[in-house]
Amino acid sequence: MVSEAELYASVDALLQEGEPALPPLEERARLREAAGVSQAGLARVMRSTTQTVKNWENGRSEPRGPRLSAYQRLLQGWAAKYPAPVGRRSAVAAAVSTGVTGPFAQRAATPMSTDSRFSNGPLVVLDGDGAAYGAGGVVLDCPATSIGGLLEWVCAESGLGAPRLHRYGHDGDPLIVLTGSAAVRLGLPEHLEGHGKRRRLLPEDHPVGQELGKTGWHLTRRGFSSWTKVYRTGASGRQGVRLAVLPWNACDERSWPGVAGMDPVNMAQSLGVYAQRVITPRGSPALAGLDLMTALRPPARPVREEGTGNWVSVPNPGSLGTEPMEPPPPEAGPHHPVVVASGWTAGFLNEEPLQWVRDTDLLNDDERRCPYAVGLAVNTAFCAAADRLIVGLSEPVHVTKPPFDPKVPGSWLVDLSRVEVDPRLPSPFTPTGCRPEGPSWYETHTVAYAQELGYNVQPLEAYLRYEKGPYLQPWHDHLQTAYLDTLADLGVTRDLSDAEFLAAMDRRTQADPALTAVLTAIEATIKGAIGKLRERPHTTRYEEGERWPALERPTWRPDIRAAVVSKARITMHRRLLAVAAMTGRYPLAVWSDCVAYPSPGPSPVDFLPYSASGKPQPAGFRLGPAPGMVTLKGTQPMRWALEVVERGENPARHIEDGTSVLDGG
Repeated sequence: MVSEAELYASVDALLQEGEPALPPLEERARLREAAGVSQAGLARVMRSTTQTVKNWENGRSEPRGPRLSAYQRLLQGWAAKYPAPVGRRSAVAAAVSTGVTGPFAQRAATPMSTDSRFSNGPLVVLDGDGAAYGAGGVVLDCPATSIGGLLEWVCAESGLGAPRLHRYGHDGDPLIVLTGSAAVRLGLPEHLEGHGKRRRLLPEDHPVGQELGKTGWHLTRRGFSSWTKVYRTGASGRQGVRLAVLPWNACDERSWPGVAGMDPVNMAQSLGVYAQRVITPRGSPALAGLDLMTALRPPARPVREEGTGNWVSVPNPGSLGTEPMEPPPPEAGPHHPVVVASGWTAGFLNEEPLQWVRDTDLLNDDERRCPYAVGLAVNTAFCAAADRLIVGLSEPVHVTKPPFDPKVPGSWLVDLSRVEVDPRLPSPFTPTGCRPEGPSWYETHTVAYAQELGYNVQPLEAYLRYEKGPYLQPWHDHLQTAYLDTLADLGVTRDLSDAEFLAAMDRRTQADPALTAVLTAIEATIKGAIGKLRERPHTTRYEEGERWPALERPTWRPDIRAAVVSKARITMHRRLLAVAAMTGRYPLAVWSDCVAYPSPGPSPVDFLPYSASGKPQPAGFRLGPAPGMVTLKGTQPMRWALEVVERGENPARHIEDGTSVLDGG
């Protein structure tokens, strides 16, 4: 006979077999966020790393040993305190119902970090059946059949929006992304014809526009286009809603590759990851990047007025203020009203990225015999240049024959034509890499580099800004984190060896194309935002001397753009010089953030400098994921590169795919 005690012992042993069961991936992240604990905070408690916790929550790995039991105990405790919300089904279930499979469908189950006021996240993708798919698995029912009804639903019931990024800023407007069928359901045309590919605008007499006016909603001056903001002002303050119409080319393929063709679940997750890590989309990534600067450095802050005790708005220290700043003539450019009105003819600031090709007569036999040309791309070069960058915050002051001060932001008229540079390297003082021919205007970083190279700098005049600060630092920190986190999700982390890093970068697009689209959008955000600091007129009807809309922004600051571009170009040249000193190797060509080298092998590890112990040498180019580090841009036969040069083209520009303009590429 078997005793009861023996049976119980056997049952207990069976219960203890195997590993403790953990909740689904989406529930792990939800519980942690509900408890207000960051991934880094949980990592400290579990005696682990932040990346390991991320892996536990996205399914890339599972805890083992004592950490598994401790993690399960913690999640069980949180589950008792923070039960799951009702009325929403997970994105995994939604993905199954729509036929979506693969790793991104699983990742869609992980909810965003959310503010209690915006419990359903920053955005939804609306289909023609009234289903609104949000980030992190949110699926809502939207009964609206008109634009007016949609706006009322968004403001009254949806729980959509994003918390402010700075305590003096504003909460983010909710974003509704309309599929083609949703646009038709709401009374919009599925396609707009005859309005150009660049700016599709709904006609002013369209019924939807008239409906908005009748219900108290207003359009901005940009009208109703692929990206639209509508707003109204009431007793509770100003309310805004953003709309994106997918069939009107809202998600441009260059900035959001593949997103326009995704199903609503994956699209919502892709846009939602960007919204969580960067900012809620509001047009091109360039515009989002520019708005991010203001969101992180609001122009004004509230203070109590002495005497009355009333709240008043005052300038926020370190910001660009609320009013646009007129540039001095050399920073303005030839079309600016300041230049046209003054008749200025003394030249302009020309700080641009390098576009240079070495004279083939300066290639030695060893270089010509190299089997490969290898291109290195600097990761988010403008983001790296923005780190610890001091820029001007005040009006420029004109000074004649000033002593050069590398700590003062500004534009300097100085003759750098006598600075000697090795002819196998580009000149760092011009975008073409050619030696300057006489006095020209330069940003502070360019002049400081001439001084670093041993030249006695003697400016003839300058426009200087004595109030200064690291305006772009929060922007840099925010985007660097977004970039590195997205790369980490794609399996590219900072702890990889150089060979492992190159392999991970090669695999990333196949691992998760949707997250790769987020990475591309982040890169476009960085580069495009710096470009918008000096946005030019877009209309073909523009006449020289007229003001254009961008000039009315406090963020129209060509001097700040010049500082970023100058620092990026100088950093590139400093590394070219270091590699030449350490290895005797010189570049074949440079195109903006890409440099091509003759190489004995197809990989960057075949020519980059390493110590005897195998560690990368400092000062030169270093492989890795961080902004300012480099990755492989492309490898082509050296004979191809020489042919491209002979035809008058830049091989660094085309090394990724091996095509060229003359090839039809």
